[in-house]
Amino acid sequence: MSLLPPPAPAGDVAASTSPAGSTPPGTRRPRRLTARQRLSRWDVRLSPYLYVSPFFVLFLLVGMFPLLYTGYVSVHEWSLLGGKGEFVGLDNYRAVFDDRYFWRAMRNTISIFLLSSIPQVLIALLLAGLLDTRLRGRTWWRMSILLPFVVAPAAVALIFGNLFGDRYGLVNSALDLVGIDAIGWHVDALASHLAIASMVNWRWTGYNALILLAAMQAVPRDLYESAAIDGAGRVRQFVSVTVPMIRPTLVFVVITSTIGGLQIFTEPRLYDNVGLGGSDRQWQTVTLYLWELGWRLRNLGTASAVAWLLFGFIVLVALVNFWISQRIGGSQHVRRVRGARRTP
Repeated sequence: MSLLPPPAPAGDVAASTSPAGSTPPGTRRPRRLTARQRLSRWDVRLSPYLYVSPFFVLFLLVGMFPLLYTGYVSVHEWSLLGGKGEFVGLDNYRAVFDDRYFWRAMRNTISIFLLSSIPQVLIALLLAGLLDTRLRGRTWWRMSILLPFVVAPAAVALIFGNLFGDRYGLVNSALDLVGIDAIGWHVDALASHLAIASMVNWRWTGYNALILLAAMQAVPRDLYESAAIDGAGRVRQFVSVTVPMIRPTLVFVVITSTIGGLQIFTEPRLYDNVGLGGSDRQWQTVTLYLWELGWRLRNLGTASAVAWLLFGFIVLVALVNFWISQRIGGSQHVRRVRGARRTP
């Protein structure tokens, strides 16, 4: 038996002995792209980045750069009139931590935030649920809840400042009619926090309700029909169908309410005629404390340190809110899976 391979047919021999680099018969050479085609391909690849680039450019100019520059100012002795001073490191942060008014401002900020954000989100959720039903004049009701958001914050603060006046306020007059003593809305810390929180809730509840309403209208109506067939009432449908389906939007509303509640400035600034947060800083928030340091005491270095501390605190609270919402959503998913497994 011969160990050599069998001779190849004549056509194969000719093909195998073709010159190197030549194209085998039956195949086409790849056509070279023209300049217009290459430009079109680059346009497809780069156009999305060009479309979103204005946002990032503006963010770098008005967001990231001021943030980094504030951090640079916070480690220097910096006056509003004298300008940049010597490098002091973390001395500005130590001075802030040693100031009792900073901790009072933190307490006031957290108190006003809890009294405003939690009721605000809950009431907005209930209002959105009511507006999602078949009401008469639904468009009118939906537009009417947005009217407080259109009113200027200064006008809102002035109106509520007169409503909660210590002597001639409408609220104290109503309390006097039912035999309740007048409340020092500008003296007592908790009372002033309630008054400021009522301003925030009145202005922002309708805005958040419309955001949640838009999410509710995107929920498939087949889910409600299936829940009704299973015997679920309106309340059960709202708790078991609506709320889980709008959870991403609800998380967004909670996080934005958290950021806005911790940065509150206009309402406590205009709550009285002085604008410093009370005679003993009863309702002075962190942003108002920052404003007093930077523009009244002209200490921009310490004010920048307060700004960075507030930034870190807001990020921490927002991450905690996000983690809690994820845990709640994960536990609901586990319950649904377990219920599906138990169903025969």
